[in-house]
Amino acid sequence: MESTQDRVILSREVQAVQIPNGSTVALAQGAEVMITQSLGGTFTVHSMNPPGLFRIANADADALGLTASPEETPQDSSEFCEQLIWDTLKTCYDPEIPVNIVDLGLIYSMQHVAAVDGKTRVEVKMTLTASGCGMGPAIAEDARQKLLTLQGVSEAQVDIVWEPPWTPALISPEGKAKLGIES
Repeated sequence: MESTQDRVILSREVQAVQIPNGSTVALAQGAEVMITQSLGGTFTVHSMNPPGLFRIANADADALGLTASPEETPQDSSEFCEQLIWDTLKTCYDPEIPVNIVDLGLIYSMQHVAAVDGKTRVEVKMTLTASGCGMGPAIAEDARQKLLTLQGVSEAQVDIVWEPPWTPALISPEGKAKLGIES
């Protein structure tokens, strides 16, 4: 499911992240929400009480009457490779934009180096579309957690940087097509 407009009644209280400020809010059992996006294992919902947009984790899909989807982190039976890191980062989304963080042009650098334990440490520098977006830490943590699920990765660090400033010119051709932006 990518984009939807399904109205549902929450079957139980759920902790959600308020968009765009990033604070955690409890949405009450019985609250009516509209699912506006379901990408990367999270759900973006619009609520009238409290009003606003919220991000609900995959683990809380049952509160929406849905089944939690299997982790979307790509796995490969072969050895660890750089492409697997990029594929994993492509499963991370800004909850307001239906384009992954790689195609949105938010990833400025990615390195993988040997970790102390002999496995791999992944280091990512990313930015956001707006400096005031409170969702940055949530998006960065989502990316970090998904990287840690990769076989052979024992450490992951995702830092938010502001230089150079993000512009729509950084969006990939695939991302522009998804957003209806002409290249």
